[in-house]
Amino acid sequence: MYDWGLNLMHIPIDYATLRIIWWLLLGVLLAGFAVMDGFDLGVAMLLHRVAKSDNERRIVLNTVGPVWEGNQVWLILGAGAIFAAWPDIYAVTFSGFYFAMFLVLLALILRPVGFKYRSKIQSPAWRSFWDGCLFISGFVPALVFGIAIGNVLQGVPFHYDASLRVFYTGHLIALFNPFALLAGLLSVFMLTMHGGIYLAIKTESNIQTHAARQAKAAAALTMITFATAGIALIGFVPGYMITHAMDPNGFSNPLHKTVVQAFGVWFANYKHQPLMMLAPACGFIGAALAMIGIARHAFKLAWLASALSIIGIISTVGLSLFPFILPSSSNPEMSLTLWDASSSHLTLFIMLIATLIFMPIILLYTGWVYRVMRGKVTEQTILQNSSSVY
Repeated sequence: MYDWGLNLMHIPIDYATLRIIWWLLLGVLLAGFAVMDGFDLGVAMLLHRVAKSDNERRIVLNTVGPVWEGNQVWLILGAGAIFAAWPDIYAVTFSGFYFAMFLVLLALILRPVGFKYRSKIQSPAWRSFWDGCLFISGFVPALVFGIAIGNVLQGVPFHYDASLRVFYTGHLIALFNPFALLAGLLSVFMLTMHGGIYLAIKTESNIQTHAARQAKAAAALTMITFATAGIALIGFVPGYMITHAMDPNGFSNPLHKTVVQAFGVWFANYKHQPLMMLAPACGFIGAALAMIGIARHAFKLAWLASALSIIGIISTVGLSLFPFILPSSSNPEMSLTLWDASSSHLTLFIMLIATLIFMPIILLYTGWVYRVMRGKVTEQTILQNSSSVY
């Protein structure tokens, strides 16, 4: 049925529901990136910590060699979803965090180059240089992504003029503030834990022992920094609160609301919906179970527990912010929420149909790849395939 008014066709799902669905999908994509590509970053960060000889480092690199490129699909999907479903948020974040994102891009460029060129020459200096580049390719994205989330929780300095042109008034150095650095460290520890457990699954002998030890320490540090960040949000970082109801089905216009800042309001959602406490609980319980799994050499269960912890931590951020997605520190009333920053009703519906078609294909393909590439990487694997592996 066609309506040649504002919409070209009848949409069976109301605007508010579609906005909620896409808010949830954004969380799924961010969590998917952290779980599926996060262990790649963690493995890169642990390269020097768990492997001493050249053969050991080649073993470490080849645990992720067959899958790291495919895992980056989650990063592309996340950026694409923000661009299509939340264009204002894409505009502010990718312009406001431009130099920070440029650092991430440079680090990610080092990853394929490092993988491809590291073992081309036998020189120890050559290989050591690329090992350093691979470490940077894991550490910098993990740190900067966490710093970005820390700044979102504090609010980003941007505002709109009367014609809805956005202006960002911050600078790169201001992004590296104490709370953002704490969030960055949480991201580093969280992904180190995840990568270390993955290495323990895929390797044996000394590498497995060192990886398990590093992952266990990172899990403990994850719980400590997660708790510290929560305490900081209560007493030292003001949150944002809408003081009058917004129309969930209204047109996207970030200028039509009133917002105030206050300490502790990021936890208001948990008071109204106590079931939301499952998210931070999963963050702590998952890390604790990962430590227990590592101690008992149940590494696959530990990896699942680590994934649960990551999902819990990311969900905690999303639920704390709700309905905000990107608060404005310079003009709180111009903050972006899921009710006033989304694409049109029709755009969200068409994107949802495309997602329902292609997401299962991506998941099935990913599962097939991991099944084909299952098994441990050993020194014998490297020696027998020295010219074809990384």
